[in-house]
Amino acid sequence: MNDVPTLIGGATQQLYRLLLAAFGRSGSTVEMGTDRDRGAVSLEQVLWFVAAGVSVAVIATILWNQIRDQANTPIDEPEPPTP
Repeated sequence: MNDVPTLIGGATQQLYRLLLAAFGRSGSTVEMGTDRDRGAVSLEQVLWFVAAGVSVAVIATILWNQIRDQANTPIDEPEPPTP
């Protein structure tokens, strides 16, 4: 059976729809849109986005400094063979 991921995805969607219906949120998309979409970004979302951006910038800076330091180190040339 090669369609296992498809079956799992379908079962997940059915379970999600069942849970929405159980909590009374299974209306049409227009009704759900007005109920769920508040049109604003919460402070928590902004802080998570900023934290993710800062962590990426810190990691990029560390990697860039390591690459630059490695590139600036002189290459040790081997001594020529003696006859």
